[in-house]
Amino acid sequence: MVESNVAQEWDERYAAAEQLFSGQPNTVLISEVSGLPPGRALDVGCGEGADAVWLAAQGWTVTALDVSRVAVERAAARAARAGVEVAFVRNDLVAAELPADGFDLVTAQYPALRSSADRAAERALTAAVAPGGVLLVVHHAGVDEDTARARGFDPADYVFPADVRAVLGDGWEVRFEESRPRDTPLGGAEHRHTHDAVLFARRLQ
Repeated sequence: MVESNVAQEWDERYAAAEQLFSGQPNTVLISEVSGLPPGRALDVGCGEGADAVWLAAQGWTVTALDVSRVAVERAAARAARAGVEVAFVRNDLVAAELPADGFDLVTAQYPALRSSADRAAERALTAAVAPGGVLLVVHHAGVDEDTARARGFDPADYVFPADVRAVLGDGWEVRFEESRPRDTPLGGAEHRHTHDAVLFARRLQ
């Protein structure tokens, strides 16, 4: 079940603009996934659907997840215009009934996943990856915490790639965890951030 206050907050944020983000698939996703054989993909925090539509166009069978009704409706409309099939799920990652070991790719691009003492979001991400599958988590790097808090966003409340790596056990191969300059599409709220924190890991068993 979607937490009503969180969903409402995101619905209001999306509804305040005709288009909140750039409308282009994230460049890290393109660079890291283009060479992978298509399979089953989970797009966590799909927003307005640019990544999900891109994945589907590459031959992936895509499930796209977001808490916002407005975002999911926009994403579904984008998929219809592009002529691709995406299964959209309006729910929170932790609450969603997703198949364990169900996806060959789990991608979370700048997700607003709440941190918790039991690491529920991190464990939900890893649990969704099938043996042999890839986990790709990308977030903003070099966030100034004081500036973020002044804007009403406390980074300590959210999951970042380093938090996900911390829960990976021996059954994972971390290909890389790094900060890299961001090649940002023009337009959208994300243009303020210059570097990405990127985690690419493959589940071995």
